[in-house]
Amino acid sequence: MKTRYLFLFIFSGALFLSSCKPFYQCGQVKPKRQLFVSERVQTVLGERDSLCSLADQRENEINSLNKTIAGLNGDVAGLYLSLKEQEKKYQDLTDEYQDLTDEKLSQSASFNLALQQKSDELSAKEKLILEREAALKELQQVISRQDSVTNRLNNILRDALLSFKSDELSVEIKNGKVYVSMSDKLLFKSGSAAIETKGKEAIKVLADVLDKNRDISILVEGHTDSIPIRTAVYRDNWDLSVARATSIVRILTEEYKITPIRLTASGKGEFSPRDTNTTPEGRARNRRTEIILSPKLDEIMQLLKTN
Repeated sequence: MKTRYLFLFIFSGALFLSSCKPFYQCGQVKPKRQLFVSERVQTVLGERDSLCSLADQRENEINSLNKTIAGLNGDVAGLYLSLKEQEKKYQDLTDEYQDLTDEKLSQSASFNLALQQKSDELSAKEKLILEREAALKELQQVISRQDSVTNRLNNILRDALLSFKSDELSVEIKNGKVYVSMSDKLLFKSGSAAIETKGKEAIKVLADVLDKNRDISILVEGHTDSIPIRTAVYRDNWDLSVARATSIVRILTEEYKITPIRLTASGKGEFSPRDTNTTPEGRARNRRTEIILSPKLDEIMQLLKTN
């Protein structure tokens, strides 16, 4: 009895093993003598078929999982490549950022240097402006002193020459200078450079004032009308105007000891008229000698040279 069961067990096991993959596909092998197989064998065969079906199912699942894994591996490879690209882009952006940072730092350094240079230039210009303002202020003070001297001299001369008529002599300030204008009827006869007595009186008064104000430069200008003159002594009005100016300079230097270096004689003939030459009155005003008195500009010139 035991031998029989043992035989059936061995036979069923061999049949089960022979019917499973990889030797045979499940469900394809049928026992040839099913009618003689016991109920136990049939149960074993059913279990075999169930296990084979489960094995097929698991194999399908494994294949599906393998495909999923392959897809995931592909995704991982794609992500790895994308990550590498992103890393390269990141590195490129980092390098570009560093280059831009270096460039901005360089530009900032250049800007700061240029700003410092401009600041230094501005400071230098401000210093120069302050120096020029100080020099201008000093120059204005000197000019103010010169104007004060001119006004004082004008007042002194007006007071000293009050005894002379207005058509003989006038005193006025023009362009910061005192103009003492003497008519020819006060000083000279027609066509002559010899000074008349009354003219010498006026020159004496003038010389007294000039002697007490020695910082005054003196320019003597002779003027005539436009009527031509030609004598044995004077070729034309220009000659006559120069001779008359020189006569006054000689009296001032020789008789009243005015330092010659202070004096200048010039003749302008008829070329600087005060009035029209078409009327006797106008021509009379044009025939004159102007003694132009100006404070010495040495201090002003020195300031201008210094600055």
